[in-house]
Amino acid sequence: MINFKRLKKDCFWDYNFSDDDILKLASSPNDRERNFLFQKILLNSSNIFSDLKIFDRDTLYKLLENYDVPQFNYVHAFKRKNMAEIYFFNKPVLVNELKWVA
Repeated sequence: MINFKRLKKDCFWDYNFSDDDILKLASSPNDRERNFLFQKILLNSSNIFSDLKIFDRDTLYKLLENYDVPQFNYVHAFKRKNMAEIYFFNKPVLVNELKWVA
């Protein structure tokens, strides 16, 4: 269950979106709208795993696969993207700080 109050505080503090507006973005046929929501959640959510569940599994996979990590804030964005890939799709751990030390 998405906590819309927290999500709006974390990711949309500078917008006036309703819960329905956010749900419409998540299911929009427009790639730009879905990417906008995805990037806001990926980079700003304090509960990234719960909030990314707003997307269906196939959509989330495509969003992660097509996400180009920006040079600005690269380390932060790369870590959060990799954490989502690990959590949702059992992808390999690419962030050294997240790897188990033997």
